[in-house]
Amino acid sequence: MDYRFLGRSGLKVPVLSFGAGTFGGSGPLFGAWGNTDDKEARRLVDICLEAGVNLFDTADVYSGGASETVLGAALRGRRDQALISTKTGLPMGEGPSDAGTSRFRLIRAVEDALRRLDTDYIDILQLHAFDAATPVEEVLSTLDTLVRAGKVRYVGVSNFSGWQVMKALAVADRYGWPRYVANQVYYSLIGRDYEWDLMPLGADQGLGALVWSPLGWGRLTGKIRRGTPLPEGSRLHETASFGPPVEDEHLYRVVDALEAIAEETERTVPQVALNWLTRRPTVASVIIGARNEQQLRQNLGAVGWSLTDDQVARLDAASAVTAPYPHFPYRRQEAFARLAPSIAG
Repeated sequence: MDYRFLGRSGLKVPVLSFGAGTFGGSGPLFGAWGNTDDKEARRLVDICLEAGVNLFDTADVYSGGASETVLGAALRGRRDQALISTKTGLPMGEGPSDAGTSRFRLIRAVEDALRRLDTDYIDILQLHAFDAATPVEEVLSTLDTLVRAGKVRYVGVSNFSGWQVMKALAVADRYGWPRYVANQVYYSLIGRDYEWDLMPLGADQGLGALVWSPLGWGRLTGKIRRGTPLPEGSRLHETASFGPPVEDEHLYRVVDALEAIAEETERTVPQVALNWLTRRPTVASVIIGARNEQQLRQNLGAVGWSLTDDQVARLDAASAVTAPYPHFPYRRQEAFARLAPSIAG
């Protein structure tokens, strides 16, 4: 397993990490992902650790905390072998302080997560969404308190816009508080919006991407093909509405390219899609999920080999879309050079 520094920090993380969203799964979204019990979770953790995958990602909102509880039980007796990443900020109840990242909520959320995870520290704590109602200074000073107390070691964000991340980093620098080093983002061959703003920000400011849903909400599993209906039992029947929409023709164009390269490399479509992501700038770790041992072992086969430059170029071309203003066309120097004479005239 390859290990990389997480952003501009000294923490090394595996290029593949494991997402525990299926652990204890319940409800319309997480129940559709899977419902891994304690015994199966421990078996999946065994396989991950044997393969060098020592980073496990979860969140308090995953099945109302059940994911953290099952993960904590699966790591019992070997906590020192693992890195735990969890998230907080999304609603955990109907009360006025059951959502957001106020000082009150953050401290309580971390204490609750520590109890469920059966640990006394969290390796990476990420804010699951931007809280516009709480001053950035309150959020960051509270994270500083938690880091100084030894309850949290590194901090990051998820689902933030570029300006929200940059504002927080500027405030952290002003007061000497911990900087975000992780940005957990949606990124896949059919969802490359991350590249337009957050990727250059991450490269400039030292945030490593932890990629979630790298197979595009199950669209890049190899089961969806041009001219065929969704297969029976596909998770997309239940989960497609939760993810960003994808135009059919764009999806099929990407899948066609993936299938051709999978045949050339004697790999599976998901393995090719995951391998492409591991090569992208700023990506520290790609979070894989699995409902069973077979799925996990297949996803682990995404590393230990490389796509050729030609294969990468073909995937890039098949998945490319025109970036919106202001990222296009002025972000490209050659495009600006062509336009500059007419602008000046």
